[in-house]
Amino acid sequence: MSIFSYDVIVAGGGPTGLCSAVAAARNGARVLLVERYGFLGGNATISLVGPWMTFHSTPENQIVEGLPQEIVRRLEAAGGSLGHVRDTTGYVATVTPFDAEVLKFVAMELCEEAGVQLLFHSMITDTICEDGVVKGIVVHNKSGRMELRASVVIDATGDGDVAVLAGAEFQQGRESDGLTQPMSLMFRMAGIDLGAVRAYIAAHPEDFYKRTLLSSLADAPHLSVNGFYSQFQAALASGEVTIPRDMVLFFQTVRSDEVIVNMTRVQGLRATDAWELTRAEVELRKQVHQLVKFFRSRIPGFAQAYLVATGAQAGIRESRRIMGDHVLTAEDITEGRHFPDIISRYAYPIDIHDPLGKGTRTVRLKKGSYELPYRSLLPRGLDGLLVAGRCLSCTHEALAAIRTMPSMMAVGQAAGTAAALAVRDGVPPRQVEIAALHDRLLAQGANLEHAVLPAGEDAGEEPSGLAAAGTR
Repeated sequence: MSIFSYDVIVAGGGPTGLCSAVAAARNGARVLLVERYGFLGGNATISLVGPWMTFHSTPENQIVEGLPQEIVRRLEAAGGSLGHVRDTTGYVATVTPFDAEVLKFVAMELCEEAGVQLLFHSMITDTICEDGVVKGIVVHNKSGRMELRASVVIDATGDGDVAVLAGAEFQQGRESDGLTQPMSLMFRMAGIDLGAVRAYIAAHPEDFYKRTLLSSLADAPHLSVNGFYSQFQAALASGEVTIPRDMVLFFQTVRSDEVIVNMTRVQGLRATDAWELTRAEVELRKQVHQLVKFFRSRIPGFAQAYLVATGAQAGIRESRRIMGDHVLTAEDITEGRHFPDIISRYAYPIDIHDPLGKGTRTVRLKKGSYELPYRSLLPRGLDGLLVAGRCLSCTHEALAAIRTMPSMMAVGQAAGTAAALAVRDGVPPRQVEIAALHDRLLAQGANLEHAVLPAGEDAGEEPSGLAAAGTR
């Protein structure tokens, strides 16, 4: 067995792990980033989950900055993103479309420049844990079994694999029955006449989400669509599609004739059970082909459209949540509560895809943004370990707000910075000085300002699907 040692090991090369690794390396740590695929990007590249939403609390107020914003700038410079554009559905302030292939390159380039060592094609099979202190991980790959040791390990696996192998307490799904938000398989279609789509929306506003930006639809540089309710209901009624959804949802990519579709859905299956995950993948690919036929036959502008790509695996909204020193709650989010150990701010609403039904429950914020605390990265009963990404410590409802990638990139930057400070000072992550962490994050462009904006009269729960339609 081979043994290697580092200051910081990051497990998982998705957006959270990428930002964790780069931040730790830029702050002086010797970093290893371990990933099971042969490239970086996680759900953004593996599962084609996009666009990113959202970097803003209002169109004028950017709330996620720092390293995540640097990634967007690099994508723009490489022709791989339009930057932040208005969300024409009106669901959030902005969306950030990106090209997954360009993101793979940008992510690798960032790691190389920062001095992050990469280890691809490696599965985590165990942790090295002594007296409640995580001291490394064990992986298997083509070279055999490797023991990888570090002063600090960051679990950015999304599923909390490292933490669970170390014995961490975790929860999964909602409190009432343990069911998680459904998995989806994203897919891209091209050869689309988006002008025809825009014209139909303008002529039939009652068939689309009530917040749709009708007045700016014609000249918007990017198109997001939530609606075509009547067409989808007709397809459900006829048996053309058998998907537990209540709307058509797609987003233009960086190309003028291509969209990414977010409509497939499997419920009642766990992403942490290999048998159930396999069943989900099989069912989701069947759904993709149902939907391609549906789009071609029923949606204006799609008659000549074709399937370009599907994600390599299902996109996972929710699996394990590692219980930490603070469990972030829905009330923390909707009330915009202040935390002395703030590490990032965010503004996405609580957005729960129904674990059993067809709809999506949205709870708007009473204040324009909320904060995430460092204590939610510290697993109870363990040290030497930080959990970052959607496996951090929160409730089912809170996860539905913080789980999206811009939020988790900001959390990753904080986790990596904290890990480097712990190594520098020779202390466990739980003893990192919050003032020093704040100073480093602010110097790196992170937004920690304790300032909230009124949400307006639409704060609170809103309906989904047909019930949310209506003219403006």
